[in-house]
Amino acid sequence: MEDSSGLAKQDLATLDVSSLTPLSPQVISRQATINIGTIGHVAHGKSTVVRAISGVQPVRFKQELERNITIKLGYANAKIYKCPECPPMFKYKSGGSAHPDSPTCPSYGCEATLELVRHVSFIDCPGHDILMATMLNGAAVMDAALLLIAGNESCPQPQTAEHLAAVEIMKLNHIIILQNKIDLVKKAAAVEQHRQIKEFVKGTCAENSPIVPISAQLKYNIEVVCEYITTMIPVPKRLFDASPRLTVIRSFDVNKPGCEIDELQGGVAGGSILIGVIKKGQVCMMRLLARGILCVLLFLAPHTTTSSSHAHCIPHHTLHCC
Repeated sequence: MEDSSGLAKQDLATLDVSSLTPLSPQVISRQATINIGTIGHVAHGKSTVVRAISGVQPVRFKQELERNITIKLGYANAKIYKCPECPPMFKYKSGGSAHPDSPTCPSYGCEATLELVRHVSFIDCPGHDILMATMLNGAAVMDAALLLIAGNESCPQPQTAEHLAAVEIMKLNHIIILQNKIDLVKKAAAVEQHRQIKEFVKGTCAENSPIVPISAQLKYNIEVVCEYITTMIPVPKRLFDASPRLTVIRSFDVNKPGCEIDELQGGVAGGSILIGVIKKGQVCMMRLLARGILCVLLFLAPHTTTSSSHAHCIPHHTLHCC
């Protein structure tokens, strides 16, 4: 059953959390359940492929726009659909999180109703060498990764090797290799680089990963990328009825320079809730675990009414940091 926006209805009064799965319509209609990182050398097209799939530009900060590189971790969600009537190479489509669950196929001449098969969240990692720590933060919540390799450069580039080594240490085994910027090279050069990529990943966790030639800028072969995301990346297990845990991978200070002490507002922590469910209006307490990386949200009073649409947090004054 859908509401006026085309999304599945969620009735918190009757919702049985223990029966939910990462593919339940009530879940993937509004919430991404798979975290996919984009890794690779600087300027190889990581942010561009995220934009091609999701329609969202993950590069947003002033300094990033001026330098045309990713500096902070970027986020973008996308829904992936399957068309029952389109040819095999064009069956899979994508759109932003706000898209309805059952839209009409956008392909010319096809009026079939699309089926929502995945709702993914992209973690857009910076590729510059001085930002490796930021990339490692993002790797902490990845379920899979897209390894971007530019077709107009030799393989491997420095951060291509470093990022692959990093996800290998994190025991991330689900990787799709995207040979990007294929529109800028001739066929012979693309075939030669394909050989270089196969040689580069030999003996690594990406040895058996598919290599998909794409042009993220022109959206060539993006449908094939969506197909591989759906068919080759397994749906991770999520414990919806366990105590919620939030893995924090970035934070922001919302206070202006020169702010007085009594005007301090704290900050914003960003990350991914990998275990549990948060309900609107719940009162919660945040506890910091090991070295500020992992937080546990303990809910004290479900369905408590608050003055805003956000969960109300109670400060834990006896908190000790490791």
